[in-house]
Amino acid sequence: MGTRLDLTQDVGALTARIVDVESVSGHEKALADAVEEALRALPHLTVHRDGDAVVARTALGRGERVVIAGHIDTVPVAGNLPSRVEDGLLYGCGTSDMKSGIAVALRLAAALPEPSRDVTYVFYDCEEIEVERNGLLRLSRRHPDWLAGDFAVLMEPTDGVIEGGCQGTLRAQVVTRGKRAHSARSWLGVNAVHAAGPVLAILDGHRARRPVVDGLEYHEGLNAVAINGGVAGNVIPDECVVTVNYRFAPDLSLEAAQEHVRGVFDGFEVHFTDGAPGARPGLSHPVAAAFLSAVGGEPRAKLGWTDVSLFSGLGVPAVNYGPGDPNLAHQRGEYVALEKIVECERRMLDWLS
Repeated sequence: MGTRLDLTQDVGALTARIVDVESVSGHEKALADAVEEALRALPHLTVHRDGDAVVARTALGRGERVVIAGHIDTVPVAGNLPSRVEDGLLYGCGTSDMKSGIAVALRLAAALPEPSRDVTYVFYDCEEIEVERNGLLRLSRRHPDWLAGDFAVLMEPTDGVIEGGCQGTLRAQVVTRGKRAHSARSWLGVNAVHAAGPVLAILDGHRARRPVVDGLEYHEGLNAVAINGGVAGNVIPDECVVTVNYRFAPDLSLEAAQEHVRGVFDGFEVHFTDGAPGARPGLSHPVAAAFLSAVGGEPRAKLGWTDVSLFSGLGVPAVNYGPGDPNLAHQRGEYVALEKIVECERRMLDWLS
């Protein structure tokens, strides 16, 4: 018999149960099966499945529909399973990022047969690895109607604070070229590694933008994340590649961010290897305003890329809100405070009741 989830458990115990079902990216089937089985037992939901992504929807004819979403995969286990509780903290792989948020969403699905708004619950796979395998991206391509809504809450770890929108991200290769020569006669060549010095100087002197977008301040970052060059210990290198990561505010499109990077490295050879747009906060939408009122606190900008970007691309304003602490994500000692999970569940119930 496979894993079973009891959605009548308190949210902390349910989180522990979910954490103990190992679901490293690409190996989520056991947890997806358990989530699907638990949701299909609820008569007020219509359940769909695509691969290891499970979507459940109410159909009450409400005037608004909200989407509550989260990924069920984790980074590789680092000797931090099974879970354990110490001093009110639940330790284990994925506790913060983001199985505590998944537990809250499942509890809401069970506890709210007649929510004040129609709700779509989305549990998806492969968020922690390359974007082309992302389950939410797959759903957006195959079944965009499953993700339709007026507003979305992505239950990524935010330590119980609403984080609006997200930054975009891109990677670029800045290439310097030279001429090979024997290192004993270096004057016959041109050293491409030495030529990368001005690229690093530009980065060192770069002052990041801190624009305010829809009332939230974002802090950009433009940094070298890798440098590669060299042929052999006795050869003057003829090529050097500095890989740069730009985390940009959502007032820029991906194309505008690429143009900014070209301008920063004017005169250098620049190649873009990947990128994803950001998402504006969308906090002015009436449904978002009601969510802000129910949750309380002062919202802040999301400094990082999350799947709210995919919702934004579908025309659905979205925020990040979850009980986990993002600073603990992916750590061997990852944990979540049990009181934070309870608080998150209560506030979400207040919003949807």
